[in-house]
Amino acid sequence: MQNKTIIEVNGVKLEVDLRSARRIDELKVGDRVKVLKKKYSDEFAIHAGTIVGFEPFTQLPTIIIAYLEVSYDKAEIKFEYFNSKSKDVEIVKSIDEDQLEVNKADVLSKFDREIAKKEGEIADLKLRKEYFVREFKHYWEAIERPAEV
Repeated sequence: MQNKTIIEVNGVKLEVDLRSARRIDELKVGDRVKVLKKKYSDEFAIHAGTIVGFEPFTQLPTIIIAYLEVSYDKAEIKFEYFNSKSKDVEIVKSIDEDQLEVNKADVLSKFDREIAKKEGEIADLKLRKEYFVREFKHYWEAIERPAEV
C-alpha cells in the first residue's frame, strides 16, 4: 500500500511517499530550463534552455528544448528532443529567477561576430565569381578555325 501525497514548498511541488520526496515540475512552452548534457566519458555540461514545444506522440511523448551552447568565441542554439528514451541528458526547471546564467549582450555580440564573419565569406565568394566571369570568359568562346581553301 503506497501512501503518496503532493505538497507545495516555497512554490515547488513535491510528491511525498512517507520516507522520500520527489520533485514534480510543471513545464510549459516558454519556461526556462537547465539542460545537463554529457560531453565526454564522464564529463557533463549545464546549458541554459527554454521549452519550445511538446509533441504528444502516443508511443514517445517528447519535450522540445532549445538550448545555448556558449563558448569563448561563439554561441550556438541547439535542440534537444527529451523523452523516455533520452540518454545522457537531464532537464530541470530553472528556479533561480534572480540569477540568469546567460548574458544576453554577450550572446548577441557573439552572433554579430559570426554574422560579420559569414558576410565577409560571402563578399569573398562574390569577388571570386566576378573574377571567374571576367577572366574565364574566353574559355567558352567558340574557337574560329580558318576556312579551308
